[in-house]
Amino acid sequence: MNLKNKKILVTGSDGFIGSHLVERLLDENCQIKAFVYYNSFNSWGWLDTFPKNKLKEIEVFAGDIRDTNGVRTAVKNTDIVFHLAALIGIPFSYHSPDSYIDTNIKGTLNILQAARDFNVERVVITSTSEVYGTAQYVPINEKHPLQGQSPYSASKIGADKIAESFYRSFSTPVIIARPFNTYGPRQSTRAVIPTILIQLLNGNKEIYLGSLHPTRDLNYVQDICKGFIALAKCDDAIGKEVNIGSGNEISIGNLANLLIEITGSKAKIFSDDQRIRPKGSEVERLVCNNSLLKKLTGWEPEVSLDEGLLKTVKWFKDEDRLFKNKSDRYNI
Repeated sequence: MNLKNKKILVTGSDGFIGSHLVERLLDENCQIKAFVYYNSFNSWGWLDTFPKNKLKEIEVFAGDIRDTNGVRTAVKNTDIVFHLAALIGIPFSYHSPDSYIDTNIKGTLNILQAARDFNVERVVITSTSEVYGTAQYVPINEKHPLQGQSPYSASKIGADKIAESFYRSFSTPVIIARPFNTYGPRQSTRAVIPTILIQLLNGNKEIYLGSLHPTRDLNYVQDICKGFIALAKCDDAIGKEVNIGSGNEISIGNLANLLIEITGSKAKIFSDDQRIRPKGSEVERLVCNNSLLKKLTGWEPEVSLDEGLLKTVKWFKDEDRLFKNKSDRYNI
């Protein structure tokens, strides 16, 4: 499929990955409708940081992914939907699981029903590597068992299965994109790399994290967006779950030491009990088998971990951003 001049709805456009995806789709000469979360501040999230000339190219739709009527209004007259809107914080899901079911499962169902009714040409549903839980074997391919090790991961498993059912039951042209751990500019301080950076860049001598031994497959946000777009263009990806990841892993402790080295800090790392997940909930190891994505689209990651971290550090060094992010507290 050629995306040029297609009318594309991106839910979660106000967020980290969504805002980067909007920019990449503009480069593809797409017509963008950006679904942002309605709020009393009239905030469009990261879209508010876009230059005025770029914002003029975007139709912004403020709504709530949990609202069936609003979703139908947004989806109508669009060709392709990238569905990224979700609640993603794992610690927050421990004490507010209802909101994850409503947003992640019901929100996805709303998108799928509207896409089916309006004959949308393609629906790219955003999954997560968290659906696999702790690796039973590595690298993790799409046949790996799914494990709901947190309410968040369980809600995303549910969303993925609802999407699969619409493909199998109604031939809705669904693709389930499953990114592994994404990082880069604009990421929330609830994620591990920003958590480390805001402590380091504020001059903290002690860095507090959760468990240090788990490993993650880290991917720069532009590579993830490139994977989303490659899948949307690929007819053979319809009906499939497809991993997007580098195939490399690094422990949280080693990641923290790497960021200490990059920033020139002499900080010491400590494990903070309040940041440690419940024993059965911690995902101990994630590393991606990306062979299916490569076979379908030819996708390859372009940004190395060292290069991506340097770009991310440079972005976070802006003092205004540091001020907004609360480095002295645990953000769940």
